[in-house]
Amino acid sequence: MAVPSQAAGIQPEPREDTIRILIVDDSAVARAVLGRMIEGMARFEVVASVSNVAAAHAFLARDRADVILLDLEMPGIHGLTALPDLLAAGKGAKVLVVSSAADKGAAAAVQALALGAADTLVKPGVGSFAGRFAVTLEERLARLTDRTVDQSPASPGAGRVPAEFDIVAIGASTGGIHALSQMLRAIPPAFEIPILVTQHLPASFMSYFAAQLAVLAGRPCEVAEDYMRVRPGRMLVAPGHAHMRCVRTSDGVAIRLTDERSVSGCMPSVDPMLDSVAEIFGSRGLGVMLSGMGRDGAIGAKKLVDTGGGLIVQDRESSVVWGMPGAIAGSAGAVLPPDEIGRMVASQRRPRG
Repeated sequence: MAVPSQAAGIQPEPREDTIRILIVDDSAVARAVLGRMIEGMARFEVVASVSNVAAAHAFLARDRADVILLDLEMPGIHGLTALPDLLAAGKGAKVLVVSSAADKGAAAAVQALALGAADTLVKPGVGSFAGRFAVTLEERLARLTDRTVDQSPASPGAGRVPAEFDIVAIGASTGGIHALSQMLRAIPPAFEIPILVTQHLPASFMSYFAAQLAVLAGRPCEVAEDYMRVRPGRMLVAPGHAHMRCVRTSDGVAIRLTDERSVSGCMPSVDPMLDSVAEIFGSRGLGVMLSGMGRDGAIGAKKLVDTGGGLIVQDRESSVVWGMPGAIAGSAGAVLPPDEIGRMVASQRRPRG
């Protein structure tokens, strides 16, 4: 017996685990090529392919998508301008920016991540879509839609949030830049306690990332260098090529950069930062874990808690990926959205003397 075809008007029943993709790109060629790639991937389905932001909003008003592939450089409304409203219209859809403007070190890539994009991917020229790009696209989509990472309980465990601390050490990965921006906006510029940040990003992004954080937080922010002093009122971010550790010196605390392989395989890794904060600050250290894939930071967080330090993690609902925070939620003193984390951090006081 012949199998009925779609041409005969019979549509196959969609699988329950199918991931629905909306493509927003003004190039008809790019839309066609991306569509063919995605339709060839297991679990993914293109539910709409549109040429502008207005058409994307029209689709989202009547239907849903799990992931939105968004170009940035489009006529009419630029992708960065459209991003916040698309996130709201998507009602939980994750935005993967696929644009030539998201090249390494590009300001647009960091801006997109700060505005809420889940990830960015450089769109190659028309003749270079095949090969490695297709593999990378499938890897990014799989990572953003992995539904096995949200299995940990969302309630905090037996950890604590100290009323007094001398340093805040923040770890983050996928989705972390947007969370970090929300957290920092809730901390007043007068907050004097130094802040360390390890965010999974390529080295070429770091200078602009630090400049962006300085604007968001209203405080000085620099990419950490070897032997740089940890000072009140400042932020330091780990460079993309090295881990950031704290060491005790004769006149305070300084940064040491190291390049040993981490357990998680990440460079930079959150584990060395939290491990050294536990060693140097003990019960006067506070760790914060924001959105990210995997378990990087779990080892350092355990040591921090074991030495009496505090731990706060981002909640599942506001995380793009609840891997890193979910892995340690059972040891945290609080599980909160990023803005509430910022307010909690700001409400604490630095011990005197």
